[in-house]
Amino acid sequence: MQLATIFLGSVIFGFSENIKGPAIPRIQFDFMLNESQLGALLSLNALGYLIACSFTAFLARIWGIKLVSIAAFGAMIASGILIYFSRSYPMFSSSYFLMYVGNGMLEIALAILGARIFVKNTGTMMNLTHGFYGLSSTVAPLIATGLMTVSVFGHTLDWRGMYLVMLSLSILPILFALRSTFPGDEISHEDRIPLKMLMRDPALWFMVLILSFGVVSELAVGGWLVNFLEKAYEWDTVTASGMLSAFFLCFALARLLLGPLTDKIGFNLSLIIFSGFSAVCTFGAILGGERLAYLFAAAGIGIAMIYPTVMAFLAKRYPNGSDTAITFTVTLMGVGSVIGNYLIGGVIEAVKRLYGADTQIGLLRGLQAGYGFIGLCAAVCAVCSYMLYLHLRRKEELI
Repeated sequence: MQLATIFLGSVIFGFSENIKGPAIPRIQFDFMLNESQLGALLSLNALGYLIACSFTAFLARIWGIKLVSIAAFGAMIASGILIYFSRSYPMFSSSYFLMYVGNGMLEIALAILGARIFVKNTGTMMNLTHGFYGLSSTVAPLIATGLMTVSVFGHTLDWRGMYLVMLSLSILPILFALRSTFPGDEISHEDRIPLKMLMRDPALWFMVLILSFGVVSELAVGGWLVNFLEKAYEWDTVTASGMLSAFFLCFALARLLLGPLTDKIGFNLSLIIFSGFSAVCTFGAILGGERLAYLFAAAGIGIAMIYPTVMAFLAKRYPNGSDTAITFTVTLMGVGSVIGNYLIGGVIEAVKRLYGADTQIGLLRGLQAGYGFIGLCAAVCAVCSYMLYLHLRRKEELI
């Protein structure tokens, strides 16, 4: 029951985060939003996600992780119902905001559940859990596109009905959670490690840096790879999207298959190897030109392992404070990833102007520099991982 709750929860999480791609153009048309209004909507939702990340561990200490998990899934279902019935923009934006609050709660709740349940083979199980997220993320846009054209009793579901159907699937992990008991809630408040004590540990701050740079490198690919291939190499949309799908396939398979390797060689060494591999592949793809474009997809093998391995590390290092450590790390990671994505756009524009904003060489160099920043994030992640490795080896606390 515990495994079903976590694995199904990861599937739902992947769906809720990645069905928006096909829906956004239709949402923009229905509410007549311009680009800045659309950007404001997505930024507001990211804020809701971060807010939820910051208070979920606190609720887990008061209510227990079982009730918090059910509340997170419940928020997803409620948001789906409200989105379906939203006819005004204020109601829709409020409903969408609630969905992202549910997403943030779910992110932390699943991480805490994994930290408490996977006491053996932690790396393998964390990567397997996030592998389910990767698989559902891969198929989510396709399912969403198909659902929006389905007719039920002569009525086309469209994007509102699609959100209702997909988010209503959250009832499945709720049913399993209701029949489960989760360890950790019985730990007294006195036995839990307080945040102030955790913040004195340099290893936690290294984890914040590793996760922030790793996730920027991971998430930026979805936003920039197709754009890069279309404009730099003049690929058509189908071919460029195929390369992005190949990236996500490598990403999902790495999490499903390479988890045991992280347990065997240790989490600290794994972080160095996998982030370094991603950086080498990204830079190799940029410097090698179109003939080495397949390395963009291969980079997914390395970057996929960062998030679950960090979660496994936190679970092992802070057994009585994993909920607080995870919340602290993920919340700061969210702030860092927002800043990182702004910097990528800024780098592209700055280099374009340097070489000529309206020239083809300016566009090419700008895109190369912007994507190079994604590779640089993976490289910085590897450097921080190495520094953490040295710090913990000196203290004989390697995991």
